[in-house]
Amino acid sequence: MPLKMKVKRGSFLAPAESQDWLRNRLDELKIPGLESLSKITGIDRGSLSRYFRQERTAKIDVIAPLCEGLKVSPETLLVALGVLAKKN
Repeated sequence: MPLKMKVKRGSFLAPAESQDWLRNRLDELKIPGLESLSKITGIDRGSLSRYFRQERTAKIDVIAPLCEGLKVSPETLLVALGVLAKKN
């Protein structure tokens, strides 16, 4: 009989938390808004909005430009997008 282990899992950010994270990050970097982030990353403003509202999952090809534009690690970005669980 296999042993059952309790695994403590982190929690995922809710869409509102993702949006708050983005707003705070843009403020920290003094980026005025999504239009400016779009110009920095080359990613359409509408797509950026949908990623951070968790209406669309970011594809692998946008992760690097977003990490560079927001000056964060891929792990931090994926947690912010609600794709990875945040560590407790």
